[in-house]
Amino acid sequence: MSQNPFPSRAIGDLTVTAITDGYLNASLDLLSNIDPADASNIQGRAGAEDPSAIHINCYLVRGGGRSILIDSGAGGYKQWGGRLKPNLLLAGVEPADIDTILLTHAHPDHIGGLLDSSGEIAFPSAELVVHQREVSLWEDDGNLSRASERARGNFAFARRAFEAYRDRLRTFEAGEVAPGLTAMMLPGHTAGHSGYRVESDNQSLLIWGDIVHFPEIQITRPDVSIAFDQDPLLAADTRARLLDLVSGEQLLIAGMHLSDLGFARIMRTGRSYAIGYEK
Repeated sequence: MSQNPFPSRAIGDLTVTAITDGYLNASLDLLSNIDPADASNIQGRAGAEDPSAIHINCYLVRGGGRSILIDSGAGGYKQWGGRLKPNLLLAGVEPADIDTILLTHAHPDHIGGLLDSSGEIAFPSAELVVHQREVSLWEDDGNLSRASERARGNFAFARRAFEAYRDRLRTFEAGEVAPGLTAMMLPGHTAGHSGYRVESDNQSLLIWGDIVHFPEIQITRPDVSIAFDQDPLLAADTRARLLDLVSGEQLLIAGMHLSDLGFARIMRTGRSYAIGYEK
């Protein structure tokens, strides 16, 4: 196996690695409860070269003979990301080595890598595991009929992915979804948006999905939501509650839109919060 060039953390007997898929860009105008100029200033003070750039992470969990991938990146959809597969190879992992893919949710930048350019499954040995509410959300024709024109493309994309993995699709409601990984319902971004708590030998890590898209903005200002949120008020409430939890526990966190460092802790600063990346 080649030397792993990506950030990794040992959680007991499990190893969690942040595999970058690249970037997407989203206008700061999509944020609510903050003036775009203020958002841009926060990004600038944080050292962001491109204030509109959103990093895309996937996470590889290995141990006990298992290779579990959490999310699959954008796969080049709309020229977003697309670096997951070559970066997995750099980490010494072939697509056929992945036995399980856990989804935080089914937006295109999280499921785009499930299919290759010909529409075939990209991970031939993998079981696809996702919250039942997430499948129900995207496969409901009533939801589709009420969706905006932009969102309708997301419905089509999610349905193609679920159909391709239909004979290896497993849904859950709660509890342990793989050895050492327990699902945590984090609603608001989508109906079935889920985080995964990784636990082994009394060590823990929370992979929190899309709790934030612009970390430096939304951790300082939990009330700031983004147009991608299905329920912005619920997403903001979930974010506030989770920031309180992880800062209180000093729990190591990982997220799909953190930096390429992949891992961080959240500190309470008076009535607000700050993020500290772990190198």
